[in-house]
Amino acid sequence: PASLTKMMTLYLTFEAMSSGKLGKNTRLSVSKRAAAQEPSSLGLAAGETIRLEDAILAIATKSANDVAVVLAETLGGSENRFAAAMTAKARQLGMNHTRFVNASGLPQAQHYSSAYDLALLASAIVRDFPEFYPLYNLREYEYNNIKQANRNRLLWIDPYVDGMKTGHTENAGFCLVASSKRDKRRLISVVLGAASDNLRA
Repeated sequence: PASLTKMMTLYLTFEAMSSGKLGKNTRLSVSKRAAAQEPSSLGLAAGETIRLEDAILAIATKSANDVAVVLAETLGGSENRFAAAMTAKARQLGMNHTRFVNASGLPQAQHYSSAYDLALLASAIVRDFPEFYPLYNLREYEYNNIKQANRNRLLWIDPYVDGMKTGHTENAGFCLVASSKRDKRRLISVVLGAASDNLRA
């Protein structure tokens, strides 16, 4: 699933916010392990902190791997424990062909999902967190005076598209979950394994 994984990372984050465990201005600590994640990253340094709201925006737009680990360690104590919670939530949502072993979607053995499962997850985000879902519609986000563009090109192409998430690794190919609403009808589409960004879009 590549960075489509981060939809579940944010689902659990939204749960924590809804329960009052975390607030949008909560400062999250960056560990050495988080700072060392491969790009795409926000370039966080070990020892610094980032506001939760900035962390969420960095994932929704730039798909920052370092930020995903920051959230995992904050909520789970470790990325491994958080990944176990991600898989448990997947089962609750009916995602029976999914297993998460990290919070970012970087390639790792036994980290997998299906197009159908990812569509279920996207639907759950829209249904369960209508107050947070509009974050996926942001075309850009600025952090430390650097603008980060959303990688979902459909946000610029189709006025009805209002989310959700892109992903890419060499193994997974170019992936996309797109969500579009016209009147009262919403359609969610999942593309996995496309050969290029253009083909994905």
